[in-house]
Amino acid sequence: MDMFSKEKRSEIMSKIRSKDTKIEILFRKAIWKKGFRYRKNSSKYFGKPDLVLPKYKTVIFIDSCFWHNCPKHGYLPKSNLKYWRRKIERNKERDKEVSKYYKKQCWKIIRIWEHKIIKEKQLFLVAKKIFETIN
Repeated sequence: MDMFSKEKRSEIMSKIRSKDTKIEILFRKAIWKKGFRYRKNSSKYFGKPDLVLPKYKTVIFIDSCFWHNCPKHGYLPKSNLKYWRRKIERNKERDKEVSKYYKKQCWKIIRIWEHKIIKEKQLFLVAKKIFETIN
């Protein structure tokens, strides 16, 4: 049983962004400063990666700890457990399918947990690591 009414739950869920989250924007700024040029959330690419660096044949996914069930911070809500378990498991399956697709295409796949880029110091370390991975 959900602790919120359907209207309140709908309002809460409508505020969750699938793109242009604060973390994504911070990350994009960091790699832009490193000189990378990219396409963002392009539906032209399979799985709609958060960032695509065509020049480097690289896709970047910034995975939310909740939606992709981070081993460190992931959790399942207490209400509507069956629904959430199925939803999050399907997200994880989709992540594997997308990664497999890009590996077959000989593209580099970079997946970053959101908690890795929340702190600014870590953000620039992640951007540096990407630079080293691509070059």
